[in-house]
Amino acid sequence: MERAIYDQMRMLQQDHWWFAARREILRGEIARLPLPRPAQILEAGCGPGGNLAMLKRFGTVAAIEPDEASRAYAAETNAVDVRHGLLPQAVPDFGRPFDLVAAFDVIEHVDDDAGAVAALGRLLAPGGFFIATVPAYAWMWSDHDAAHHHKRRYALPAFRRLFENAGLKVRRASHFNTLLFPPIAAVRLANNAAGRRSGGDEALPREPLNRVLKTVFGLERALLRAADLPFGVSILVIAERTG
Repeated sequence: MERAIYDQMRMLQQDHWWFAARREILRGEIARLPLPRPAQILEAGCGPGGNLAMLKRFGTVAAIEPDEASRAYAAETNAVDVRHGLLPQAVPDFGRPFDLVAAFDVIEHVDDDAGAVAALGRLLAPGGFFIATVPAYAWMWSDHDAAHHHKRRYALPAFRRLFENAGLKVRRASHFNTLLFPPIAAVRLANNAAGRRSGGDEALPREPLNRVLKTVFGLERALLRAADLPFGVSILVIAERTG
């Protein structure tokens, strides 16, 4: 990603509605997994470390991050072992398998997405879980995707197959960011029709709006407890290494 994007993430990752609500949704998903306590956890592509404190609630956390400044900030802020690495060809050796590997909006950045999923899957202990999120729907492509150096947005069946082809058993495959999908999709379609590709989601909204968006998005933690969601701006997959 561009240097400015990393810097922006560092400023927004605690308070922006999307980061904050997504973190709570992911915390709910992880809490329902039968992980040992404490678990050995790896986050791949941790950026400035906005998810590390949440992950530390479940065990001992290590991380991989290619950007030097973000790596240093994440390690210092969260007291976590954050090492340089690139997917799939340069994954550092931590000397132990992991009970949980997390890749939150990371796989879409990698040219060889199948190789990245396979490489991270090999880091799992038997019975370990891989939780990953990516943006959905190629037709929602915008300047936000280009600025973040996304290679693609996904259809859910194609993303699911990456895990199955890596020899992992998919336990959950669902869309999310569903409640806000209609207005987000409408803006993307209108912009695309007018030749404008801006995602319009780069800044922190004013507090009343930020709070409302966080509340609405956060409601999906309960929805996902009950069922998979049939559409949404993002995709969630949880897979298990069974052998």
